[in-house]
Amino acid sequence: MNHLPLIIKREYLTKVKNKSFIVMTILSPMIMIVLISVVAYLSQLNNDKVRTITVLDESELVENTFKNSENTKYTILRDISLEDAKKIVKETASYGLLHINKSKDIDAISNDIKFFSEESPSITLISDLESQLEKKLTNIKLQQQGVDVAMINASKISIDIAQESFDGEKTSKIDSVVKLIFGGIAGYLLFMFIIIYGNMIMRSVIEEKTSRIIEVIISSVKPMQLMLGKIIGTSLAGITQFVIWIILGGVLMTIISLVFGIDVAEMQTPQQEVMQQAMANPDVNTKVENLITAFYNLPITNLIIAFLLFFISGYLLYSSLYAAIGAAVDNETDTQQFLLPIMLPLILAVYIGLFTVIEDPHGTVSTVFSFIPLTSPVVMLMRIPFGVPIWQQLVSLLLLIGTFIFTVWIAAKIYRVGILMYGKKPTYKELIKWIKY
Repeated sequence: MNHLPLIIKREYLTKVKNKSFIVMTILSPMIMIVLISVVAYLSQLNNDKVRTITVLDESELVENTFKNSENTKYTILRDISLEDAKKIVKETASYGLLHINKSKDIDAISNDIKFFSEESPSITLISDLESQLEKKLTNIKLQQQGVDVAMINASKISIDIAQESFDGEKTSKIDSVVKLIFGGIAGYLLFMFIIIYGNMIMRSVIEEKTSRIIEVIISSVKPMQLMLGKIIGTSLAGITQFVIWIILGGVLMTIISLVFGIDVAEMQTPQQEVMQQAMANPDVNTKVENLITAFYNLPITNLIIAFLLFFISGYLLYSSLYAAIGAAVDNETDTQQFLLPIMLPLILAVYIGLFTVIEDPHGTVSTVFSFIPLTSPVVMLMRIPFGVPIWQQLVSLLLLIGTFIFTVWIAAKIYRVGILMYGKKPTYKELIKWIKY
């Protein structure tokens, strides 16, 4: 008799009715929302803070360079010594003092610019000041050498090489970035899902083994059915928890935004302020349009279907390995020696995806690892946005599913023997013997 549906139902209900599962399902999104809200609130407080920068330009060459912004104000001092300027800054509690020394030589001026402050200044602020000063002093030096700055600026050429396939499909550099982002998100989600819910399956097997309940269950159920039931049931419980997190997180975020007036969308850092200023540039607007076009150029249907198939198959493959580890050991401490060999291929897949696929998605390394079952769920998902033939996707998927079935069979063999073994740490040599039984 096929007991698989009953095992799946039992495993699912056992998980979702567990007190710790219920508590964490409710508390986890609440904790995350509280943390996000605190960050948003502190960010809004920080946005209200206006930094006043006092400028003492003894060269009188760059004092008109600095323009006030929403969060940064500049105060210009003239005909005053550096020591007196420092006293004024301390008395007025300004953020800092920017001092440009007096000299006729531009190079001497650029090498003698200092910023005085009570605390370490913001890296973003210093970088912005350096950028403004570099541009201004460079133009002054060119003018002193008799160079027409306006003519130089007018003569600058911007090159943006258009990319197009032989079939007429247009692409751009931004396309590669968008494709890499999708692959990176897919790989990260799979990685986290395996770590969280793979460990849940492993702990579930260990708990049943320790409580001796499994001795009763195994007498009437085939090991492979029991293992598949635990994997599928726990996976469904994980999906349920994930969906609840999304729904509950959205509801809580809406409530907090309405009650406390905290708008996460208005969180603004100095870096975001720089981005907003850059958005005023027509070239940046063009790049944003290219980014939107790149998104629409993605094979959305293929990506969604491939993501679901490779994500589920990859998770089931690694879950069966976690379940086999749980059957082989008596406690969670003994699992460490077996976890590393399982995690290494997944970590390797992420690194190959990030450092190889983006550079050469159709190269030998990327192609080979997209067919190896332990790495294909991540590498193939990163390759697909760059255009992978359907036959390659199907071959990779079939190899992945076939490996999952084979791994479940191997894991069931370990499960059958290891589930009744107590008091001894198994070695790899002993695991091979269990498989041969």
